[in-house]
Formats: sequence, C-alpha cells, structure tokens
Amino acid sequence: MATKSFDSELVRSLAELLDQTNLTEIEYDTGSVRIRVARQGMPVAMHHALPAVPAMTAAPTAQPATIPDDAAGHPGAVTSPMVGVAYLSPEPGAAKFIEIGSTVAEGQTVMLIEAMKTFNPIRAPRGGKVTRILVTDGQPVEFGEPLVIVE
Repeated sequence: MATKSFDSELVRSLAELLDQTNLTEIEYDTGSVRIRVARQGMPVAMHHALPAVPAMTAAPTAQPATIPDDAAGHPGAVTSPMVGVAYLSPEPGAAKFIEIGSTVAEGQTVMLIEAMKTFNPIRAPRGGKVTRILVTDGQPVEFGEPLVIVE
C-alpha cells in the first residue's frame, strides 16, 4: 500500500485562507488525509489514515553548531518558537527552503521545526536577504534560539 506524501502546497493554501478570513483554525479532511491549521503558535498537524511514515532522521553531527554571541540580539534574528528539531527542507532530498543570499518575503517559510511528530513551519517575520543560517539540518533547537538572520 502506498503512503501519501506531505502536501506542503495544500498547507500553504490553507494558511493563506486562514490569514485572508481572519479565522483562528481551519481543518481539511478527506478520510485518508486530515490537516488542521491553527493561528497563534498552534502547530500545523497532518494525520494520515494510512500507515505511519517514519520520521525524518538526521545523521549525527560531530559537534553542535556554535551560535555567534551577536546573533541572539540581532534585529533580523528569526528565533525558534519551540523546542524541537530544525529541518532546512520540506523532506529528505528536497531543495532547502532558503540558502545564504536568498531573498525572502514576509511570511515565507524558512525552515520546519519538528516537535512531537508535528512539522511546524517557521516563517520570516519580515522580508529581506538571508545573511546567516545558524542551524544545520536535523539539529535540535531550544525555545528562543536564533535560527536565521534576515537583513
């Protein structure tokens, strides 16, 4: 039996509809796929009626990345809203959401944070150029930890 893949475009469309209508929550259910998008820090959840797909795993790193002292206080710092694991692409082998030098728009997804088997999009709080990416793919992150610098 084939498993369904993560439909990031559907989630983005639902999130845009949420913003356009000023609703606090939208739920989409087809019987085999259920997606709930909620506002105010609530996670985006997706449930499959099909067998569970194994979680993305990252290769262990020799040392955790060190974050420059000035990154936390930088006015363009995008910080983690939760404890979890950072992923720089929507799925293994896919293109990264951003690279150093990328131009991002306000609200654009810059990475995902997986917490409790839910992948939460981290969005740019403002538009600008990505000057630093402070985490590596699969790196555990803490609440408030700087992830990216957007100038």
